[in-house]
Amino acid sequence: MVYNFDNSKKTVLGKLDKSNIGGWDKPIVNLCEKINKNKNYYTTSSCSGRIMLIIETLDKKSGLFLFRSHGKISFDELREEIEKAKAESNKIIYFKQEPCVVAVACREVGDAQKLVNLARSCGWKRSGITTTSKKNIIELFSTEKLELPIIDKGKVLVDDAYLRLILREANNRLERTWEKIKKLEKRL
Repeated sequence: MVYNFDNSKKTVLGKLDKSNIGGWDKPIVNLCEKINKNKNYYTTSSCSGRIMLIIETLDKKSGLFLFRSHGKISFDELREEIEKAKAESNKIIYFKQEPCVVAVACREVGDAQKLVNLARSCGWKRSGITTTSKKNIIELFSTEKLELPIIDKGKVLVDDAYLRLILREANNRLERTWEKIKKLEKRL
C-alpha cells in the first residue's frame, strides 16, 4: 500500500484523542491547530509540559504516574501528592518536570527541515527529523527539564526547603516552555 499524506492526515485528525487527558493541553491548543491548518503538516502528539511524580522503571506499563499536572502546582499540592506516593514503599519515585513536545508529520523532507529550523530559532533546541520509508516525522522538543529521585522505599529524601526550591524551579520552567509555544505559534 502506498502512503498518501493527505489520507493519513485526514485519518489521524479524524480520530478520537487517545491521550490520558483526552485532549490537547490548553497552552498548546492554538499551536497544534495552526500546524494542522497547514496543508504540509499535521500533529500526531503533543504535550505543553508537565510536572509529575513517577515510579522509575525500565518497563513502560500503566500505573507509573502517581501524579501528573500540565499546569503549575502549589507547595501544598506537592506535599499532599508526596504523602500519597510514599505508600509505594519499595520503589524509587522521581519528581519530574518535562518540557513541551510536539510530533508532526510532514509532507516532504524539505517541509520538515523548514519547521525544525523555525522551532529551533524559537528555542526548541532539541528538535529533529525522523524519516522512514513512508513518513517524515519531526519531534519538536524544548529544553526545560528537571528530574531527581525524591522518595526511596517510602522515605522522602529532601526537606521542605529543597522541595520549595525544586517546585519553584519546575513552575518557572513550565512558564518558559509555554513562552516558547507562543513564540513558535506567532512565527508560523
